[in-house]
Amino acid sequence: MIAMKRRTFLQVSGAASLAWAADETIPEYRVVSSFQPAAHPGMPGPYPGQVVSVHSEKCIDPESEKVDAPTVKEMISRGMRALTGGKDDADAWRRFVTPSDVVGIKANCSGAPGAMSMPDVIAEIARNVIAVGVKPENVYVWERSQLPRAGYENYVPAGVQLHTAGRTAYDPKTYVECNFFGEENTRSNMVALVTEKLTKIINVPNMKDHGAAGVTGALKNIAYGGFGNVARSHKNAKTHTMSFVGTLAAVEPIRSRTVLNIMDGLRGVWHAGPFSRNRKFRFYPKTLLFSTDPVSMDRLLLDIIDNKRKAEGAVSVWHHSMKHVQPGQGYSDDPNIDRFLREPGHIEYAAKKFGLGVYDLQKIKVKRIEV
Repeated sequence: MIAMKRRTFLQVSGAASLAWAADETIPEYRVVSSFQPAAHPGMPGPYPGQVVSVHSEKCIDPESEKVDAPTVKEMISRGMRALTGGKDDADAWRRFVTPSDVVGIKANCSGAPGAMSMPDVIAEIARNVIAVGVKPENVYVWERSQLPRAGYENYVPAGVQLHTAGRTAYDPKTYVECNFFGEENTRSNMVALVTEKLTKIINVPNMKDHGAAGVTGALKNIAYGGFGNVARSHKNAKTHTMSFVGTLAAVEPIRSRTVLNIMDGLRGVWHAGPFSRNRKFRFYPKTLLFSTDPVSMDRLLLDIIDNKRKAEGAVSVWHHSMKHVQPGQGYSDDPNIDRFLREPGHIEYAAKKFGLGVYDLQKIKVKRIEV
């Protein structure tokens, strides 16, 4: 059991670079887990500070949003071999999974069908996992209640299991407890599938804006997708997403079992995320990112989203004042309205408080591949 006492972010991390965070108050978190960390936890894994970026103009048609499956297959093959130095696809994937593993593929479907981990990407990952000897019935594609909207059953290999983490699908013995705003239920319990069955997790986030956290990337996908009762952290304009995301992602066994992150950037959302109710806020980076380091991956995502917002004349993802925060529905249509005070600092916090990866852009090595 680990208790995190109330203190300022600067005292916790020594992160003088986040000057605007000096007045942030970190809530008191009570982390309860009987799981011990692995000798070599999956995050940041064997390739800290390394990201492979694979781009292809052929991978998706922005008009129809139809994905070219053979191109996605090649992108994943090139990305995995570049990340690992594997001599072939099987060699690359064996660095992360073995035939005896039970593998969870953590999709992101909160904005489905307009924004989600694309079915062709999920299916190709599942095929590669099966190809190295994992039984199809030991491969789980999982998400919370939004999973049925994604249509993965029409794409994944036969035998692969689709798991919806509903309201009762949580482990009562593994949780993070914190009272944010006087809510009645102060516990966020880990998805039972993670604690009871999975031995390895492949995290498949999207490239998405998020009104509270700044972006929804690898950290937020595995953190908020791996626990229940998480939206309570951003109930009010001032949220606690900055500290909550990293706190959740660092809990065992999620930290040790999340061995690979593949970010689906075939299409993305640059405003009004994590949903995609207004198609005018979608964009098409046509890119897949590969890393064991969720922090480095998300640090690149911050610039991708912010650069797109700047190009569209929208307020920066780094903007942190009440000037643009307005209640109501305006946020869904106006990129210069915020619902919350954005907290992109959650990525640096996760790096410096929990050691979940490399945040400094000068220390992140990006290998770019064109397909």
